[in-house]
Amino acid sequence: MIGSDRRWGGGVVVIGGDRSQEYLSRLTAFELVHEKIPATLIADSAAAALMKTGRVHAVIVGADRVAANGDTANKIGTYSLALSAKHHAVLFYVAAPLTSVDLSLSSGDEIVIEERPAKELLNTHGGLGEQVAASGISVWNPAFDVTPANLISGIITEKVTLSFSETDRHTHARL
Repeated sequence: MIGSDRRWGGGVVVIGGDRSQEYLSRLTAFELVHEKIPATLIADSAAAALMKTGRVHAVIVGADRVAANGDTANKIGTYSLALSAKHHAVLFYVAAPLTSVDLSLSSGDEIVIEERPAKELLNTHGGLGEQVAASGISVWNPAFDVTPANLISGIITEKVTLSFSETDRHTHARL
């Protein structure tokens, strides 16, 4: 999608946040460098600070599930990005294949959120190394979070782009 936009002459700069557990943005960075698309790698926790500078005009994230009302489930931290984007008046888009849309789910409240093993947070090397956190500490380690549709500017699929205007939100537009 980004490569296509660049070929249209768009001035695209990709800034990828990296989740320490998964290193997905580092893989994306490799592809962007290979395609000669301007990009900057940041820590995922730096996204809000970067948005505050006014240098971010849109955020595009993926989604593992999309409910009928437009709520989306994606890797943990996506909801925080959406909240920050809303606060800074930055457009927030979700790009997902139509196969991610599940019309049997009326809202994101019905999406079951997987919890990751506690060891991923307690131990070094993503849970494979030695324990560095205090023994006996409770851990909550969700793999996904749900972003409400009212924080999403639009959903981009391979077939259609759905924009959510204020009117659509008030009438509870459905996919």
